[in-house]
Amino acid sequence: MPLATLRAALQPFRPRALTALKGVSREQLVADIGAGLTVGIVALPLAMAFAIASGVKPEAGLFTAIIAGFLISALGGSNVQIGGPAGAFIVIVYGIVDRYGLANLLIATSLAGVLLFAMGLFKLGALVRFIPVSIVIGFTNGIAVLIGLSQFKDALGLPIAKMPGDFFAQLHTLGQHLGQTNPWALALTGGCLALVVVWPKSYTMPVGVRLGWHHRLRRVAAHLPGTVVALVGATLIARGLHLPVETIGSRFGGIPQGLPGFELPALSWDSAKQLFIPTVTIALLGSIESLLCARVADNTADIPRHDPNQELMAQGVANFVGPFFGGIPATGTIARTVTNVRAGGRTPLAGMIHALTLLLIVLVAAPLAAGIPLAAMAGILLFVAWNMGEWREFARLRNFRWPYRLLLVGTFVLTVVFDLTVAVEVGLVSACAFFIVRMGSLFQVRPSTPPQAPAGVQVMELYGALFFGAVDKLEDLPARLPEGTQRVVLDLHRLVAMDTSGLEALHQLRHALQRRGITMDLARAAEAPLSLLERSGFAEELGPQHLWPTLEAALAPTRP
Repeated sequence: MPLATLRAALQPFRPRALTALKGVSREQLVADIGAGLTVGIVALPLAMAFAIASGVKPEAGLFTAIIAGFLISALGGSNVQIGGPAGAFIVIVYGIVDRYGLANLLIATSLAGVLLFAMGLFKLGALVRFIPVSIVIGFTNGIAVLIGLSQFKDALGLPIAKMPGDFFAQLHTLGQHLGQTNPWALALTGGCLALVVVWPKSYTMPVGVRLGWHHRLRRVAAHLPGTVVALVGATLIARGLHLPVETIGSRFGGIPQGLPGFELPALSWDSAKQLFIPTVTIALLGSIESLLCARVADNTADIPRHDPNQELMAQGVANFVGPFFGGIPATGTIARTVTNVRAGGRTPLAGMIHALTLLLIVLVAAPLAAGIPLAAMAGILLFVAWNMGEWREFARLRNFRWPYRLLLVGTFVLTVVFDLTVAVEVGLVSACAFFIVRMGSLFQVRPSTPPQAPAGVQVMELYGALFFGAVDKLEDLPARLPEGTQRVVLDLHRLVAMDTSGLEALHQLRHALQRRGITMDLARAAEAPLSLLERSGFAEELGPQHLWPTLEAALAPTRP
């Protein structure tokens, strides 16, 4: 392949930050810094909660948000996307750690980073958009159910050493220990959940109204993340009342005050082969989540649309580098990205400030996290799981045809009962099968009776796409011809596409007609089918006397 052709086929590495930060006004820079500080505070409890729910230490989530979050913003293809640990990865990471161990999770994450970078380099970012929305909703809702289920252990304060990874095993384990529920943990979970739900998410200034104390209080509260208020409140209550609940300090020994050192994972070919499925799962979910998040961000503010290929390349770099510092898989996060946009962030600087804010908090205030009750984290994650699911889609299923219903419900059930990889694989295969059946049903072979047709000539019009899923409709054509037919003219002006299976079907049809003493002509072939006819040699085999540019020419009385 020529070098120029190869370069044209590859995506150039051009981070959005190189252009987005040029000529930015001072006011916008101040707004980006403020947005970054806000998102950093919002990300603090979520990063720890996602890590704990994933079966790793809380600092792993913080390190991921700091290192991977900075790289995603600095190198990505979106102006406002915020990267870090995401709720969608909780179930995946927990399953990998449970089955392969933490060391292999780090290896799989780095390998997934290489795969993500390659996807962006070879311009495969647009392919993610071809995943049917029914599959995306199905596995998103399934992951939300699993996240919520995984939090019942800490929400109820159950003395379970380690939760199993299987859905039914989790239900069985929870049922066995329900009699050991800790009422103080349940109270903290319920209180935190209620506070996060009712805490004001935004504030709109009333026009022409003198502000009372309640308006001023609501305005102040809207600038404080409800998750942070819930964690601080729960920590103070648990410490002040000496509640017998498990905390970050009692389970994990606290959070180290500093970043980990650089450490290369022990990668070998044998481990790489063993981790093929986890690697593909992380890369697939990371690409879907990051590009869906970027698309949502594009619609929330007046900003340039994201570059999906550059975004995948940045996600690849972040996931490749993060595990060297103890990080877990990272991707774009919708909640933090929307918070960034609402806070005024419009350039990648806000995402980089968000990562630096988390770094400053870890360096200064890490010891304070030891007293955070795990029940409070569970309350926050229950809220995240509820917001993550698109539950209204189940009620709207009656408005759609059965293939959509089957794909959504099937993907949901498979995600909950088995895992995301099985759900997406079965969902994509089923979606392809439904598409083939649907497209095959749209292809039709209809008899036509133009007035100029001579006796003994039968005109058949082909509609749609003649491909492997529709060739059966040509097989019974000879049996449908009336007695006395001497020639069949296939009118192809409404045949929009044809594959090699369709071409072979035309071959077989011609031979079947010849055995009955009937000749076959083609007329008015569109550009794409005609190109295949010529490239395959079938046009030459037919000869110009059986391939006509117009239907009138094919039906002229002088033709044989």
